[in-house]
Amino acid sequence: MPLKKQPNEANEIAIYDEALIYQRGEYWQMRMWLAKEKKYARFSLRTRNRDTAEAKAKKQYHELMAQQLAGKTYFSMTSKQAVDEHLKQRTKDVEAGLIVKGRLGTIKTHLEHWLKFIGKDTKVKEMERTDCENYFHNRTKNKKKLPVSRTTVLNEQSSINAMMSWLHKRGESYIEAFEFKKLGKIDTGDERTRRNTFTDEEIIDIKTELEKYIKEAKEDLSLYGNLNKVVTSYYLLISIITGLRRGEQLQLTWSDISWLEKQVKSDSNEDEEGETYSFVKITVRGKTSKVGKTRNFVVKDWEYFDELFKFLHPRYVKANKGDKSATPFAKTLIFSLDGKTPLTPRVILYHFDEILTRCEIDGGDERDLVPYSFRHYFITDMINKGASPTQVAETCGTSTAQIEKT
Repeated sequence: MPLKKQPNEANEIAIYDEALIYQRGEYWQMRMWLAKEKKYARFSLRTRNRDTAEAKAKKQYHELMAQQLAGKTYFSMTSKQAVDEHLKQRTKDVEAGLIVKGRLGTIKTHLEHWLKFIGKDTKVKEMERTDCENYFHNRTKNKKKLPVSRTTVLNEQSSINAMMSWLHKRGESYIEAFEFKKLGKIDTGDERTRRNTFTDEEIIDIKTELEKYIKEAKEDLSLYGNLNKVVTSYYLLISIITGLRRGEQLQLTWSDISWLEKQVKSDSNEDEEGETYSFVKITVRGKTSKVGKTRNFVVKDWEYFDELFKFLHPRYVKANKGDKSATPFAKTLIFSLDGKTPLTPRVILYHFDEILTRCEIDGGDERDLVPYSFRHYFITDMINKGASPTQVAETCGTSTAQIEKT
């Protein structure tokens, strides 16, 4: 079919019978009529050189014609539409039990960051493999406000490419993955860098500072942010003593825990009653666990669960007084201001960074310290106290091989 519009200027060049290249500003563009779709395909050739533009246009022409003959369409969904469709599929995976709800939330967060980088209206079929080569730089350039760890960015990149692979298999993308810049592991020779965890002395300082943080906030709960400050502080304290993953911890309800007491008698005097210790039995439900398997374990409470219960329960009862449709408190989320909506990762990271600043933790950025580092500390502490890799794996919901490797 002949061109619907013939070249009429010196900077317009026909490509075979159905395409045209032309200059817009300094760069060459291409326009090609797609008979089946009854639309023009328009895009930039990303070059200022005429000969290069012609060569690229001919290559693009043959690719478009091949796609048309294969029954594929050129016109593309936007990046925002692509993310929405991918999340719909991952929601079905949650319903089928293939991934947990917490994982879906993580994927959604990862892709939201990508949308800010790539642009919500960018056409998926116009994307090239190198379009995200500066993604790491973009995500970490504003580290003064809320530092983003290398691990976080690497996880985001993995989620992004998983989506691109899904789109490619469905003919919605011409590329299967982006070529992110490879990042070498930072290792200054300091053992703390490799372990990505805390020392015992640092944990003592962090616990002490978090307890002060809670006390300060409780002095005036009418002040904006102080309620969040209290609940988030207990979240961090309980992260230290349980080693739970963020998704597992944020989905805990009060019915998932139960208090136990154990009396330990003195070795020197069996007639004495001994000291009573408070423990908490925690059930991580399979549908909230990363590995999809229910597990139970017991930890010493240190009064953190008890204090948080006494803080939130009366507030919930007062807020829902007379509401017969209100969810029973036992079924509400533990780490939530209203029992329904969990703390956000952003809030958790904000208060985590504030505590590290107060404690003057050395080299936090270089050591890649994040709230997940409390899980690393918990595992390391169990091993140091004599627990076997199998015991640690069962408590933390991972494999013995992973514990031995790490």
